[in-house]
Amino acid sequence: MVIAGVDEVGRGALFGCVVAAAVVIMSERLDDLVAAGVRDSKRLTPARRVLLVPQIEALSLDVHVGMATVAEIEEWNILEASLRAMERAIAQCHPLPQHCYVDGNQPLRFRTLAPLPQTTIVGGDRHHPAIAAASIVAKVWRDRHISELAAQFPQYDLARNKGYGTAKHRAAIAHHGLTPLHRRGWGLAKPKS
Repeated sequence: MVIAGVDEVGRGALFGCVVAAAVVIMSERLDDLVAAGVRDSKRLTPARRVLLVPQIEALSLDVHVGMATVAEIEEWNILEASLRAMERAIAQCHPLPQHCYVDGNQPLRFRTLAPLPQTTIVGGDRHHPAIAAASIVAKVWRDRHISELAAQFPQYDLARNKGYGTAKHRAAIAHHGLTPLHRRGWGLAKPKS
């Protein structure tokens, strides 16, 4: 059966987009993901995640990333933006999966494509290899994206914190104000003028 694992990263960040990945794979190949070392992205080093992405792509039928911008997060809310990023990732896949395994407890709403059968799994990146693969792909993509943006905003230590609310990041916000890519709906101060 053609399935997809779907996961997102960046929900709790103060800076930048939320990113989702969809990994479309034959269900018979799930053991191959496990054998390659695929597991929850949070339990892997950054270097190991980067090394796993080409292996995930080689074992999969298709892999795609979808995102929701800071403006979309602020317009909709982070949950809605995360779900739409997941749907955007799936919508690019060919073939479309026969069944989606989605991390979390919120089903996808499929606004832009016909509804697909789905199963939500709380902690899915720990329990389902295809979701774990998606978590790795999404994390590597978002980390690279934020690292590229770090050169534009060096005072926020983005290369290290990847947009999350570390003490150094929060201190930089207090001193320098917000950039256009900070999420204002998170109780952060208004930008300095």
